[in-house]
Amino acid sequence: MITVHLRYEIDADKLDEFTEYAQTWIRLVDRLGGAHHGYFMPSEGDSDEAFALFTFPSLAAYEEYRHASRTDPECVRAYEFAKATGCIRRYERRFLSPVFE
Repeated sequence: MITVHLRYEIDADKLDEFTEYAQTWIRLVDRLGGAHHGYFMPSEGDSDEAFALFTFPSLAAYEEYRHASRTDPECVRAYEFAKATGCIRRYERRFLSPVFE
């Protein structure tokens, strides 16, 4: 199992746009074989930082998702939306191995 942790630097003046983007990707990740654990938006502290976590059964399954997302029409629209609105300035991706009881 592999969990992907995304740290976004977002435009604090475009939280509505980023929220729309996030809600779209929760559904898309789930549809394409992952388990999305949500987006975490600014509340207290930094106003331009958001996070997301989602899990795939394996790194190979994640790579299949990445490949599929490049041509999936809904995924392409979501990427284009983020680019057109400028709600995301940059992001970082980390791969983690979860520990459960």
